Amino acid sequence: MTSAQKHLPGKSPLRPAAAATPTPRHRASALLGLAAVLGLALAGCGTPSGGTASDGTATTPAATTSAPAGTTASSMDSTARPMESTAPHVSASATTAAPALCTAASLRGALDDTGGGAAGHIYMKLILTNKSSTACILNGYPGVSLVKTGSTAAIGAPADRDTSAPSKGPITLVPGKSATAVLVYTQAGNYQDCQRVQAASVLVYPPSAYDHLAIPHPLTACSNKGDHLLKIGAFQP
Repeated sequence: MTSAQKHLPGKSPLRPAAAATPTPRHRASALLGLAAVLGLALAGCGTPSGGTASDGTATTPAATTSAPAGTTASSMDSTARPMESTAPHVSASATTAAPALCTAASLRGALDDTGGGAAGHIYMKLILTNKSSTACILNGYPGVSLVKTGSTAAIGAPADRDTSAPSKGPITLVPGKSATAVLVYTQAGNYQDCQRVQAASVLVYPPSAYDHLAIPHPLTACSNKGDHLLKIGAFQP
């Protein structure tokens, strides 16, 4: 025996400690602990935090959308719906149509012969009155000519427009209301070449109308178109 193998009296020689052999119970506890750690690790990997997949493809976390407070599942429709208009509804009956233009059928005519004038001119007031049950509009100059009884053919030239008496705008004639225009008649004797013809009526076409009315009023007309005996102003209220 060498000196290294000598030992002190009463002491056992030193021997390496033998490794403890795990029991089945210890193995089970260790496996359970390892499973718990792996479970937590896998749960952490499943969190949508982004990263790289096992095949090297970049992953993107899924977007999550939370409903606003107070929103129910039935109100979260995937189809967008237009907002309802809050503007007030106006029906067609709520709008009032403007009065139509006066026609001859809705008017009654008269001539007020004032007898005034100079150098053979006679000034008359042409008066048109609304005889219908609805309002209508007069605006502008009427068409005026001299005619024989029962005829609509003008004798000579029709009336010229008097630019010194222009229209002042539309005139609304409610039922029973009248408007006037000044009609100037130059006596036929003032024209030396006048081919005189006796007229029985003054034929009137309201402004923009296609029908006419005849006002009985005998006057001497000139059948030749070159002699202009009549001049008419626009209607005034």
